[in-house]
Amino acid sequence: MRFTNLPIDILRTFVTVVELGSFTKAGQALGRTQPAITLQMQKLQDLVGCVLVQVTGRDIAPTESGDVLLRFARQILRLNDEAAAVLQRRQSDGILRVGLPTDYAMAFLQRALTNFVKKHQDVQLEVVCDLSQELLARLEADEADIVVAMHGTQPGPGLAFSWAERPIWVAASGGDVHAQTPVPIAAHHKGCEYRSRMIQALDTVDRAWRIAYSSPSIAGLQEAVQSGLGISAMTSRTLTRGMRVLTEADGFPPMTDIRVGLHYKHSQLSTAGLLLASHLIQCLHDSGQTDVIRIDRNIGTSPLNKRN
Repeated sequence: MRFTNLPIDILRTFVTVVELGSFTKAGQALGRTQPAITLQMQKLQDLVGCVLVQVTGRDIAPTESGDVLLRFARQILRLNDEAAAVLQRRQSDGILRVGLPTDYAMAFLQRALTNFVKKHQDVQLEVVCDLSQELLARLEADEADIVVAMHGTQPGPGLAFSWAERPIWVAASGGDVHAQTPVPIAAHHKGCEYRSRMIQALDTVDRAWRIAYSSPSIAGLQEAVQSGLGISAMTSRTLTRGMRVLTEADGFPPMTDIRVGLHYKHSQLSTAGLLLASHLIQCLHDSGQTDVIRIDRNIGTSPLNKRN
């Protein structure tokens, strides 16, 4: 079988051009002239056989094919740069600004961050929890280094690794709140992907609903469900004692997958950032919950280990 080798330096140029939005800025960042950057981009497009970026005036944006390659390229560069950093014993210190979604696996992600800091005590984390759309806006404005965010069909900027999880309906154990009409829902504020999935699913079966409890906190939603204020949508990572899973037999249709992504700008990521990104991805591999984590092959990421 014949393979096409994609040179690391050219992939780095491609990622830097897209992330900085300029051939000139990419040249300055990489220590090359603008014509040299242009030539490298043309060579990469010739290698893969498709157009990767669209240039409109001063604006540069990846094409659909470019978006796919970007996600592979960020992973390739991360592994390359991490290997070099480890072998060269580069110091990993400084401040990392991390964004976590309020509505997804907070305990799991916080444990992963805590374990990282224990191994890298010279790294200081500044963690902000918010809705995914706000976190991605922070990344775009260079106010965050690494962001975990949920997204719809169009992923946000800096997507490097993505997976899918199926949300499940939950209610208080032993209660009958799920049988009420309209069914009371405990949800995050507007803009939350879980909230959207619940409403879409109930609307498809013409089941009446109302928002009985709204909070930006996952702990608040967990408490609302346990106390019987309403039902909600969670993943297996956020289930707690005192909850039961609702199924179609209870009148609750399956919800569509939630896509979750790890986002960062590789061209601006420090050695500590590279190590944290790899740590988070490894934690997902090691989580042992691959029955609820499915790789989204439509967006060009490598497969997670599968449970037999």
